[in-house]
Amino acid sequence: MFKNVFRSGFLIRTAHVILTWVITLILFLHDTDLRRQRENGELMQPVVFSLLVLLSVMLYFTVSLMDPGFVLSDSVKGSGEELEEMIPQNPISRLRRCGYCLLQVGQQQPMRAKHCQACKHCVRRFDHHCPWIENCVGERNHCCFIIYLAVQLLALLWALQIAWSGFHSSDSWKLWLIVNGFLLASLCVVGVLSLVVVLLLGCHLFLISINSTTWEFMSRHRISYLKSYSDEENPFDRGILCNLWDFFCMCRTVVWEQVYYRGSHNHV
Repeated sequence: MFKNVFRSGFLIRTAHVILTWVITLILFLHDTDLRRQRENGELMQPVVFSLLVLLSVMLYFTVSLMDPGFVLSDSVKGSGEELEEMIPQNPISRLRRCGYCLLQVGQQQPMRAKHCQACKHCVRRFDHHCPWIENCVGERNHCCFIIYLAVQLLALLWALQIAWSGFHSSDSWKLWLIVNGFLLASLCVVGVLSLVVVLLLGCHLFLISINSTTWEFMSRHRISYLKSYSDEENPFDRGILCNLWDFFCMCRTVVWEQVYYRGSHNHV
């Protein structure tokens, strides 16, 4: 029973929610700008901050629980024949089969998909498996993941400013730690999380701008359809503006084999 609970991500998601609201509560209880504004009847910023935190939690559960783009049997049934008709076959772009979940049923693995050992499924346009959300980041939830990171970063930076406003001087270090201990701990946690989120968001925005995934960027020397390209070349890259537009505005499943074949013609 406990193993199933852990595998479902219940413990990780519960820890995330508890940590989020404990830090929020500390910021409201200490003598910070939030508390002073609330006591003075200025409720705009406390309400907006609370709503921002709530939005970040809702986005966290959305990204954590939604389908990242699992390749399921009912969704890819007959796709092999369709792709064979649409895409001229060559040794590089030939249809692949997963050696894990799809081998038994003989289905094709779409290009840019990868099998996730943790989720036990192939994921379309696989980026990475995120242990903090206990879910893969793939074609369907990658955009939501970026939005979540942006909202989370905004909430964290605001929390840093609020926490900093609550520190007060004391006659001794010991007394200062007693008065500000919980606030200091919250400041350290929020600071570390802010740094992590900044790095994550920056790396993902860079990869999105060149239409690459974390898996492709880190393991391109082991990926069959990228081996023929140099490190500076990417068959899926359509330019920064087109890449950003396609990622954030085009909500559809892409047949990457077609994109790849057009890119391979240009490459040759």
